[in-house]
Amino acid sequence: MQEKHLFEYAVIRVVPKVEREEFLNVGVVVYCAQEQFLQAMFGLDQKRLKAFCNNCDILEIEEYLHAFERICKGGPDAGPIGKLPPAERFRWLTATRSTVVQASKVHSGLSDDVRGMVAHLYNQLVSVE
Repeated sequence: MQEKHLFEYAVIRVVPKVEREEFLNVGVVVYCAQEQFLQAMFGLDQKRLKAFCNNCDILEIEEYLHAFERICKGGPDAGPIGKLPPAERFRWLTATRSTVVQASKVHSGLSDDVRGMVAHLYNQLVSVE
């Protein structure tokens, strides 16, 4: 039997008008210290986003979401934050902020397949299919 690993995750949200506090779940970010694993998955449903805000800058929002991916991967393409260890990158990504792209509160769980949890959480918390 495989060992279960403690993991943490947050939902990535787009908040077009921060002052209204309405948001659209667009992705997840998952971190597991034991596996040194950090990964984000997102999908931007432009039609749903336009229902929230018909004058959103879609390209800008997509760039912010791609920055989540780059920071998760780490390395020079992720800027100074990408040089930090995975735990610190996860904490930076999930820090409370008042911006158009935000993360939910951090939640935790146990899984014997942390990599599979990324798609599972995305399908459970984001996908509308």
